[in-house]
Amino acid sequence: MKKRDKIIYWIATVWLSLGMLSTGIVQLLQSEEEMEFIIKLGYPGYFLTILGAWKILGVVAILIPKFPLIKEWAYAGFFFSMTGAAFSHIAMNTTNEIFPSLLLLTLTIVSWYFRPPGRKVAIVSQ
Repeated sequence: MKKRDKIIYWIATVWLSLGMLSTGIVQLLQSEEEMEFIIKLGYPGYFLTILGAWKILGVVAILIPKFPLIKEWAYAGFFFSMTGAAFSHIAMNTTNEIFPSLLLLTLTIVSWYFRPPGRKVAIVSQ
């Protein structure tokens, strides 16, 4: 793996992790503002607990060594969560608030694409 690719991977992964961790914590705390926001998007309030917990667990999965299959699931979860958030903003006409979702989606894709070989699922051929 090229040094440039490692740098890109770690920058994207650190920023992705910080973004997911901070939003996960905010969602678990369920502030009044966050509750109003999720309800405005058309979701029940308890959805914050689910999103927050899975985001934090996803960050742990991506950062710890080994367990490449769990990392794949975490990346998939981040991808689905952020595309869902982006489409929710579009559907509810809150596109002025879509940028954080698109930024985290972009960081998810960049981190996944540039991940080192030891963090990828090995393909076994027969």
